[in-house]
Amino acid sequence: MSDVELAEVESFSLDHTKVLAPYVRLIGVEHGPKGDAISNYDIRLVQPNEQEIPTGGLHTIEHTLAALLRTRFDGLIDISPFGCRTGFHLIAWGEPTPEVVAAAIKASLEDIAERITWEDVPGTEAVSCGNYRDHSLHSAREWARAVLDRGISLDAFDRSRIA
Repeated sequence: MSDVELAEVESFSLDHTKVLAPYVRLIGVEHGPKGDAISNYDIRLVQPNEQEIPTGGLHTIEHTLAALLRTRFDGLIDISPFGCRTGFHLIAWGEPTPEVVAAAIKASLEDIAERITWEDVPGTEAVSCGNYRDHSLHSAREWARAVLDRGISLDAFDRSRIA
């Protein structure tokens, strides 16, 4: 190992072989120097090391969630996909509860699965997206339905608390 100093990253110490997706998991809350709270959530849609959402579908889910979630609860800063393509980090001001986050995710996935049209998906042109050709509403719908069929747990290790 080199002599490069690396910080410990919480998500890399999570045992990905023990979690049971789909789930919403509060990773932690950071407090700024003025007391502001920022919450970091693990929104895991598919089982790590068993499935991954293809980039076109994940990209469309990302863009659509970014718009839908901002209408469902206050304080969303960002929702960004994991590089492993199994879900998203959700960053929000304050301390929204897992129940609030899960309800917003569920309602948004229901919209993606059933109501969103191609014209509704934001950022699908070259001027508004850095990889606008890599979108698939068809794939996004299929994956949203699959997540909803399994249910979204409020516990990363226990499927008995479905939101």
